[in-house]
This record gives sequence, structure tokens and C-alpha cells, in this order.
Amino acid sequence: MLRVAVCHPDDADGQQLTQQLRRIGCHVQGFWPPLPQLPEQTDVVFLAVRPDSIDMNYEWFSAEDGPTIIAVVNYENPTIVETVLRVGAKATLPSPVRSFGLLSVLVVARQVHGDLKAQKRHLRKLIGKVQGVRRIEEAKAILMRTRGIGETKAYDLLRDQAMSKRVSIDEIAQTIVNANEILSLGRP
Repeated sequence: MLRVAVCHPDDADGQQLTQQLRRIGCHVQGFWPPLPQLPEQTDVVFLAVRPDSIDMNYEWFSAEDGPTIIAVVNYENPTIVETVLRVGAKATLPSPVRSFGLLSVLVVARQVHGDLKAQKRHLRKLIGKVQGVRRIEEAKAILMRTRGIGETKAYDLLRDQAMSKRVSIDEIAQTIVNANEILSLGRP
């Protein structure tokens, strides 16, 4: 069951939204104004974005594990659109709220949110790998320079040390790079 926070004034739109979400089978809690901290394990937030609330700025807007945000807009201008983007909304729901389209908006926003989280995790993993390769290359260059050995032998030394200490080659490479930086202090 999806846990949904409806951050919307208790007006006809807020009530329609809450009722329809409950009909769909969501566990719904309503708040206005929005809370600086959401209830734990909130999956989705329907957030009213209005001219009088464009200065909202909460940590959960951009939290790594934050909820899917769907903006409910009753007015459209560049400032409102900018606010929708700033809060990290994955979809918008026009006001007045109608039951038709709500489920589609909810499903699409959740899919987009999940896809973006997966892409961010994958990107972090790739960046880590690239940084690891750079560290290994730097450590090999240090070993080649300080020991007068070739690239293959330098890599073999890294690998052998990693195996004997039961750590990754990247950890050994980082240790060598750090030691080289410390030992190079004060050298021209």
C-alpha cells in the first residue's frame, strides 16, 4: 500500500484528491502547510504549488531517498513552472482535481522517479569505477617510477598485495597514492 502525503489546503481539491487516493487504495495523510519533515516511509507527496507558496524549501524536495513528488497546480506561469522543477516534481496534476487521470499521473510519476533513482545509482557506480581505474593507473605510475619497473610488473605488484592483504586492488592503489603524497611533502 502506497503511503501518500497530500500537502494541500483542505479545500474541494484537497478533499477530492484525498478521497480518490483512498479509493485507489493508498494510505493518505493530509497536511497544510507542508511539513519540514515528512512522516517516515512516505512514498508519494502531492504538493500544492501556488503563487502564495512558491518560497517553500524543504530538505525532502531533493533527498536522495525522498518520495515521488507530484505538483498540484492551479495557476500556470514561469514562476510556478520554475517552482515545480525546483521541488523535483516528477509530474503535475492540474487543478481543479478530477478523479480521471489521477491514477495515470501517480503511476507514471512513480515509474519516472524509480528510473531516475536507478540511473543515479548506476552513475555513482560508474564514477566510482572510473575513479578506481585512475587510482590504479596513478599507483602503477608511482611504482614504475620509484622501482624502475614496467607497467605489467607494477600491476602484478598491486594485485599480489591486494590478494595477500585480502583487499581490493583499488584500496592498495589508494594507499600507495596517499603514501606518495605524504612522502612527497616539501619536495620541489
